[in-house]
Amino acid sequence: MNLLEVKGLGISFGGLKAVDDVSFAVKPGEIVSVIGPNGAGKTTLFNMISGIYLPSRGSVTLKGQDVTGTAPHKLAEMGLSRTFQNLQVFQEMTVLENVLAGYHLRVRGSILADLLSLPSMRRRAATAREGAQALLTRVRLDKAAGQEAGSLSYGALKRLEIARALALNPSILLLDEPAAGCNAVETEEIDHLIAELAASGIAILLVEHDMKLVMRISNHIVVLDHGEKIAEGDPVTVSRNPQVIAAYLGADHAEATHADS
Repeated sequence: MNLLEVKGLGISFGGLKAVDDVSFAVKPGEIVSVIGPNGAGKTTLFNMISGIYLPSRGSVTLKGQDVTGTAPHKLAEMGLSRTFQNLQVFQEMTVLENVLAGYHLRVRGSILADLLSLPSMRRRAATAREGAQALLTRVRLDKAAGQEAGSLSYGALKRLEIARALALNPSILLLDEPAAGCNAVETEEIDHLIAELAASGIAILLVEHDMKLVMRISNHIVVLDHGEKIAEGDPVTVSRNPQVIAAYLGADHAEATHADS
């Protein structure tokens, strides 16, 4: 059964089709990567799926329910969480506090209980803190819990952002270039983390420019070029597709590769 279904999704800005008629599906525990050259429409697609943009056409279905145009916080409550290209980390807060910020949708209570510091509020706070500590262990940042986030390496900040997204207990996680700006060691850490999350049953929808990472961990790949889907399939099939080669390396290279095969 598909956890997420995207059907004929499209959006136009000023008459220009930024994304046009894109369809694919993601199953629980599956890693699906969306790739394509700069300007292909990958982040725009993510923004429609996650409720930031209202699609001009098409639909998004989550757990069998049409959620097209649903607000991001509502989607988060339904189990869809995401990270962004640019880090959204609170640099002057501690690592633990950053993850605790992700619990705001899960740990709720009355304003009166919070103001009076009632036992119910203290129990919620303790539950959130315990959960946040567990997530930091999961992303291998538990030893940095008390540090200011701004003191972390770039790769550690990327993992921190993933931990905060996990605080919403998602069934599907959208990762927008999680390895961007990371060195080889940091990229490998992200690689292992994504694989572990998928193995636990969380569906992963990934936008990433690091093709080695994409080909290594993806179950399925969707390729965009100028807002249109030009190919999809397993990593081997996609890597041999002439249209994909042309989009990345030019038509002449694609023709030569096709002739040699």
